[in-house]
This record gives sequence, structure tokens and C-alpha cells, in this order.
Amino acid sequence: MPHPDDVLKRAADLLACPTPPLDRGEVDAFVQAFLDRRDQFLGVCRRHGSPLYVLEPQVLRDRAAQFIAAFEDEVPDLRVYYAVKSNNSPAVAATLAEAGLGLDVSSGRELEMALACGADDIVFSGPGKTQAELALAVASRERVTLLIDSFGELERLEAVAAEVGTTMRAGVRLTTDERGLWRKFGIPLTHLAGFLDAADACPHVRLCGLQFHTSWNLSPAAHVRFITRLGAELGTLDARCRATIEFVDIGGGFWPSGGEWLQPEGTPEGALLRAVGVPAESPRCPHKLPAVPIGEFARQVGAAVRTHLLPHVRCRICAEPGRWLCHDAMHIVLTVVDRKGDDIAITDAGTNALGWERFETDYFPVINLSRPALAERECYVLGSLCTPHDVWGYAYYGTDICPGDILLIPTQGAYTHSLRQEFIKPLPDVAILPDAPLDLPRL
Repeated sequence: MPHPDDVLKRAADLLACPTPPLDRGEVDAFVQAFLDRRDQFLGVCRRHGSPLYVLEPQVLRDRAAQFIAAFEDEVPDLRVYYAVKSNNSPAVAATLAEAGLGLDVSSGRELEMALACGADDIVFSGPGKTQAELALAVASRERVTLLIDSFGELERLEAVAAEVGTTMRAGVRLTTDERGLWRKFGIPLTHLAGFLDAADACPHVRLCGLQFHTSWNLSPAAHVRFITRLGAELGTLDARCRATIEFVDIGGGFWPSGGEWLQPEGTPEGALLRAVGVPAESPRCPHKLPAVPIGEFARQVGAAVRTHLLPHVRCRICAEPGRWLCHDAMHIVLTVVDRKGDDIAITDAGTNALGWERFETDYFPVINLSRPALAERECYVLGSLCTPHDVWGYAYYGTDICPGDILLIPTQGAYTHSLRQEFIKPLPDVAILPDAPLDLPRL
């Protein structure tokens, strides 16, 4: 147990350097961009009903082009894979595969969907792959590279591939933190040489790549740190081992350049105040953790790759963006069902459409498309689930809020659709903006 004086000092330091406020002008400009398109969103709601996920495929294509352009200027041989887990709508996966990206899947279920979408370049990552999942990957070996998660998985893959008399292309995942829960993923970097030796003894596995992943990266610091560590380890391997490495996959975790928008209770100082029973400031005062723009992200990662990796291995660099690609491409449309007072409204959708109590900690504006205004008014905007943690927001942009009003929660493309739950209320359908037929496999 730390000394109380040390705890108090750290708490004082935290309160003395609070999370920066979110600039109100930035939020107003963000809202205005959606108000300028309100007729589009109202139209899609009239045609498809409410609640609704609204997907914009062109935004996906634009983000993919921006990401590739940023990195290909810094990394000469680049391949980008969309991390399906961030939004598992088949429409998202199919759009990005058609745009030329590969797909990164983390389960047999996601692999089946990726294959059905027509993707011809798939990486299959994740711990604890079952025999059935390994068999599916081997059966689809012309389109799949399997990222091995452990020595045990290497043995199981060798057995599955040997049974059908074939060879499976594979890489190995390296854990970026040998402590705590992150030990779940991959093998320690210090075990890489031993793993390469073990793979060399498996004639039905062609190990030709390395992969690592870091998460929630507002800056490239975590990527650069591990690339530096990896380069040092590669320098200890003999030339024969290094020559087998055809790709290094630097994973994903890239944060959208708009940064992370937080309710007061979502900030470190807000969590501290809540823990000691002090109310946080008004939810009308959101905060922002800034994110490094993707161009600067690519510049720093590219410099680390050239400095620490390419002197040891001549290989392709792969990346697995998820959130960065899909965050802006999907929105949620709701309808107000009841107004229970001046400061509380109930909508037709619950946060089971998100899968978690997102808006108790994260901030996104609630936009009343039916009564538009560039002014935010305090009001609990809640869902219709039988739980008090069913919160869409603590304010709305508009002149008023009444039953029948159509509300928009913008930029909910990442880690909402994938986490949705069959809990109490039905799940929203997905509509495409502009309207287009959905002839896609279901996940």
C-alpha cells in the first residue's frame, strides 16, 4: 500500500493539471456540419424508421485514402488491413475490401464474414483460436495469413496443416507488455529466437512475419517505443532468421485526429473526485485529450521503422487501423418518445445499441434535427432500457425537445455496432447514406 502522503501528492498534482476543456467553438463547428445535412438524415429516418445506424461508405473510402497517403510517404512498402472488430458491419468490411484494403479478423465468425465479403487478403489474429478456427484458416490459406499467438498454437496449427497435407503462411504476435493482462496477447519479445527455432521444426507452417499491437494511441509514442525494442532484438538474430521475415505488422490503435472528447466524470480528475464523494463539474463542461494528426503519426512511425527495423530486415510494413477508419462513418438516429419534465426526455433506443455505458464518460453532442439550433440546452436525454445507466447525453443542441423529435448522435462508428447487445430492446437496423441496397452477408 503506498504511503498516504504520496497518494495525496499525486492527487494534488492531478487536480493542479486538469484535462483541457473542449473548445466550444470546435463543438459548434462539428454540430453545424451535421445541421447543414439535416434533410439527408431526416430523409433516411423517414424511409427506414428509428432507431437506426446510418453508415456513410464514402467516409470510409475517404479515411482509407487519407491513411494510406499519410503512411506511404513514410513507409516504402505498406499494406493496410481494416480491423473488423472495431465495427463488424459487413457493409463496412465490404466497402473497405472493395477500396483495396485487407481485413484483420479476430475470430472464426469474423473470418467467415470476411471470406463472404470477397476479401482476398486477410490476417487472422487473436488469442485462443479453436481447432475449428485453425481448420477454417488452413482451408482458406490462399486468402489468409494466420498470426500465431503462442507456442501451443504453433503446435496446434502444425497438426491441423499436416492433417490436410499443406503449408500455412503465418506470423507470430509479440506482446508489448509482459506484465498483467497484456500478457494474454502473443509471446514475450525475449522468446522470439526460440519461437523461430520452434517454427523451423514445423514443416507445415511457413513463419514469415511478426506482429504487435498497442491500443488507444493518442500519439505514436507506444509504437515508437516497441519498434525500438523490436529493432534491438532483431539485431541479435542471425542472418538466416532475419531473412525469413517478410512482413512486420505494427497493429492499430491509431486515434482519430479529433482527439478524445470526455464528460467531466471521464477525466482522471473526475474519477478521483467521484472516488472521494465530490461531485464533478457540470456535464455541460466537456474536456478533450488531443490526438496527433495522422500525418505526424506516420512521420514518427516511419522514422522509427527506417531507423530500427529496416537495417535488420527488408520487409513489408503492415498496419491494422480500425477506429481511425470507421469512427466518422456511422451515426445513430433516435426518436424522442416521452418528455417527463423540463430536463428529462426518453428516446426509442437504449444504449444496448452501443453495448456499454459510453456517454457517462465520453462526450458527443446530441443534435435535435427536428428543432435545430446552434445552442446546447441542459436535459437528461435517456434511453428506454430498464436501467438508470441508459444515457445518451446530458444536453442537446436545439430550440426544444418534444415527443416525435429526431435526434442524431454523430460519429459512433467505432466500438458501438460491434459491442451492441440483445438486451431488453431490439437492435437498430443499418441504413446506407445515400440510400443503397444492402446485399451483404450478416455477421
